[in-house]
Amino acid sequence: MAINLEETVRQLTDFMKTEAKSETIIGQQFQLGEFTCVPVIKFGMGLGYGGGEGQGDAPNKGKGEGIGTGAGGGVGLMPVGFLVTRQDQISFIPATNRKGIGAAFEKVPDLIEKWMDKKRGKQKGMD
Repeated sequence: MAINLEETVRQLTDFMKTEAKSETIIGQQFQLGEFTCVPVIKFGMGLGYGGGEGQGDAPNKGKGEGIGTGAGGGVGLMPVGFLVTRQDQISFIPATNRKGIGAAFEKVPDLIEKWMDKKRGKQKGMD
């Protein structure tokens, strides 16, 4: 059985090109009341292949010829969140809650803004 490894790789590459497109990453939008929601998905593919040939007559290894090939692949999809629009406003809603230090860093801009507002209020009271 002769296997054309180059043709197999070409077919797998063509498949990846057709599957990894924006419609796969950004899902179909839908309406939720006055909101328009667009799902965002993380999409990943992996591919590995290899082949080999051999000719026997090595001591203690037997005699003969051999050819071997193999290929494997995997696909992963994970929901990331939603792009949500309402009139002229747009926001991103993550699908998972962040915990730990990442969540703390996400709150820093809000904390700075609240601190600055408080500081401005004190300064106005002193004038």
